[in-house]
Amino acid sequence: MDSLVASALETVRRRITRAARAAGRDPSDITLTAVSKQQPEAAVQAALDTGQRIFGENRVQEAQGRWAERRAVLPDLHLRLIGPLQSNKADQALALFDVIETLDREKLARALAEAGLKAGMRPRVLIQINTGEEPQKAGVIPAGADAFIARVRSDYDLDLQGLMCIPPLQEEPAMHFALLSRIAARNGLGVLSMGMSGDYETAVRFGATHVRVGSGLFGARPAP
Repeated sequence: MDSLVASALETVRRRITRAARAAGRDPSDITLTAVSKQQPEAAVQAALDTGQRIFGENRVQEAQGRWAERRAVLPDLHLRLIGPLQSNKADQALALFDVIETLDREKLARALAEAGLKAGMRPRVLIQINTGEEPQKAGVIPAGADAFIARVRSDYDLDLQGLMCIPPLQEEPAMHFALLSRIAARNGLGVLSMGMSGDYETAVRFGATHVRVGSGLFGARPAP
């Protein structure tokens, strides 16, 4: 397991570097988030053993079980919530995650701001944009993105860093990455979390600063 994960990490990092240079970008400007959701402990530990310290998780409860104790011994660990967050779990999420990537509604913005006030911190967040306007998927639709960004900035004490998206499976991702880049640029946002195992090189070409890779590192997730 250790050698397989280490080899996969090396391959992904090499491909990110190649994609960045082809786009005229500095490879150090792209952060690899290893998506550890539902992965076995052995695979996650293998990634940690290579020095990988940035991980993405989908659910607060699963992440607590995996990472709460490791926080005490890994001061450089960085956790990003990349799945939907219920407003009533805002306190728990802020206690564990360094960044919430899936802010998509005012109720959640309010809950995160209140949780941050109680914890004496300013939560770091990304706004999730539903670039494909898929009804089953979370996120702000593109037409409402500018107004929502403005409200988050004016009404809530959040550290809004950027945007994230998950393109529709059956569509060319490049158009969605380009759309997210345009929304970010016109709103002065520097962080773009976009690109997963099958399309992160394309995302790098369109300005991704963070790519989220799971199966490309660990293989397919085990069946529930």
